[in-house]
Amino acid sequence: MTAIAPGTLPKTSPRGGAARARMLRGLLPALSLALVLLAIAWLNPRAISYFGFNLMLNLAIPIALATIAQMFVIAGNELDLSIGTFVGFVGCVTATWLRDAPLLGIVVLMGSIGVYALLGALIHLRNLPSIVVTLGMSFVWQGLAILILPKPGGKAPDWLLSIMSFKPPYIPFPILAALLIAAVVHFGLMRTSYGVILRGSGGNGAALRRAGWSLLRTKIALFALTGLFGVLSGMALIGITTSADANIGNGYTLLSIAGVILGGGEFVGGRVSPIGAVIGALTLALAASPLLTFMHIPPDWQVAANGAILIIVLAARVLISRRER
Repeated sequence: MTAIAPGTLPKTSPRGGAARARMLRGLLPALSLALVLLAIAWLNPRAISYFGFNLMLNLAIPIALATIAQMFVIAGNELDLSIGTFVGFVGCVTATWLRDAPLLGIVVLMGSIGVYALLGALIHLRNLPSIVVTLGMSFVWQGLAILILPKPGGKAPDWLLSIMSFKPPYIPFPILAALLIAAVVHFGLMRTSYGVILRGSGGNGAALRRAGWSLLRTKIALFALTGLFGVLSGMALIGITTSADANIGNGYTLLSIAGVILGGGEFVGGRVSPIGAVIGALTLALAASPLLTFMHIPPDWQVAANGAILIIVLAARVLISRRER
């Protein structure tokens, strides 16, 4: 064994470098959000205030809920291309039946969660690609939304308007809601034994099956949770906009996927982060409209801006992953 000369230091161990790379990888979502906030503060310092955050993050709550819904599907190595139209369908039900006939509205919304659970069972039992199944369901949800509300209209229930217009002291409601969503989902998915099983279905389904757990039940649970958070997203969106439209949630499909990936999730392996997904949703919400508005860039470039942020973060993640390996 070669002795180390006095006064010399050993080189940094590869294990220490990998640990730092993993830490930096986990901090990427927060760093991207911080950079967006710094840019907004530099362009318009008055936006960094109680009223400013309420205004800028108003639509971040339904986006965060839709992102969490997409995250549950991605945790099982699947993808949901119908979450946007499903949010629009829930919005139409909320602005019509849930207000005028609450019992019927509740039954329909609960039934829609059941449909999502059945989709998970169908995809698993028949070994169907989730992209194809959910793409087909997107047309179903869109058609049902048009049947319920052929033209924009309806009105949110009064109790929902009261919840979404709540103004707590000191901390804006969107920030409180985002913290609550992230904390609840993080505890349920990352800190409980059944959360480990749900993530294990995407990480190593064969090992989970050998351990005696049913992959069918985990798929049903993941898709049911997707339906649940999709319902919450649609209701929150109508509580903010006060009325509905069959096309109101169409953009949420790509936003939800981008939010999960921006927050550190991956399409394979069951690797997801609830806190990162919420941070990714907040980043996209801030970059989509407030930042571009302050930069005097037309709204038509919003999608391009979200795509640019996603590409930059993914490129940084690839470099960090190489360092980690």
